[in-house]
Amino acid sequence: MSLKTETSPHNPPATPSDEADENQLEMAAEEGRDYLASLEYMATKVADAGGKTRAGDYIVAFAQERAEGMYHLKDGQLEWVDAPADMNCHMEVAVADAADKRFIPYLDIECTLSKDGKHVVSFKPDFLWHPGLYHYGKDLRLPDGDGVYDLNIRIAAPDFPRHDKKNGKRYAAPVEVNFEKIQVTTGHE
Repeated sequence: MSLKTETSPHNPPATPSDEADENQLEMAAEEGRDYLASLEYMATKVADAGGKTRAGDYIVAFAQERAEGMYHLKDGQLEWVDAPADMNCHMEVAVADAADKRFIPYLDIECTLSKDGKHVVSFKPDFLWHPGLYHYGKDLRLPDGDGVYDLNIRIAAPDFPRHDKKNGKRYAAPVEVNFEKIQVTTGHE
């Protein structure tokens, strides 16, 4: 399965400006190509299910895996915390700039999983550091376990400032995407 996303004249590659010269823009584009390659690998080779789509100024993707433990900072020390026993799904969301394909941090994302048209769970994924791919994610409890689910992702327009009068006018509107008929595999890693 390929997760290729078409470019669009609505969001063309950046042009040199007083903020970013040609070399900087090429380095950003190279970083984006690498990020997208890592995203495709995660969603098609590592995860149980994955998908990607274009939405306005964004490329929005998801990857679904079994619930997993992570390090958490507690009292100044990193402590490994296994996924709680009642959690059986790990849902990841990755959001990249549609023009240069780089990961976008500091987003306010809300997600909903439904099954057979009925709400199952809503969640706000957290930013997660990962050695292969920055993303947002959350462990979830899906009472019905394995099955076919629909995923709705809503991204608010971020309030962070944007550099560059030529290239910075982006991410001004919220977006919503739907991934339908996702075959979810539950369990623990």
